[in-house]
Amino acid sequence: MPFQESLVRAGVLTVSDKGAQGLREDESGRVVAQLLEGKGYTIAKQGIIPDESDQIARTLRNWADDEHLALIITSGGTGLTPRDVTPQATMSVIDYEVPGMAEAMRAESLKKTPHAMLSRAVTGVRGTCLIINLPGSPRGARENLEAVLPALDHALAKLAGDPSDCAT
Repeated sequence: MPFQESLVRAGVLTVSDKGAQGLREDESGRVVAQLLEGKGYTIAKQGIIPDESDQIARTLRNWADDEHLALIITSGGTGLTPRDVTPQATMSVIDYEVPGMAEAMRAESLKKTPHAMLSRAVTGVRGTCLIINLPGSPRGARENLEAVLPALDHALAKLAGDPSDCAT
């Protein structure tokens, strides 16, 4: 059966202290969800949590293992402040990294701002779930997700067990 985006259950997790407290609207989460839905993905889970490593890791594990999501996109917490812990939390739950996706996001962002080199975003796999960290700004989240979208269907198909050759 060919890969179908509409069968992919995705989650969008915003990591923001102010957002979790209701002090900031979750614009980046909305942008990410709209972009994924526009590509045919189903948003099965969406949430906002504070910049707490244990809570981020627990949510990622739950969504991947218990909710059986194929894709989790996080936004926020990828910078250099002491509260930016999303990459560490992600690293603590993934089985292995997919560094090319994070590299592609940074390379694309560097065309727009030198601050892109400060991103610590991680992309990796837990079981059959792809987890991608995006920056917290709506523009940065959109630009980074758009950078990996051309490879996303193929990556998810492979994680779902597609046995076809990659070069076809």
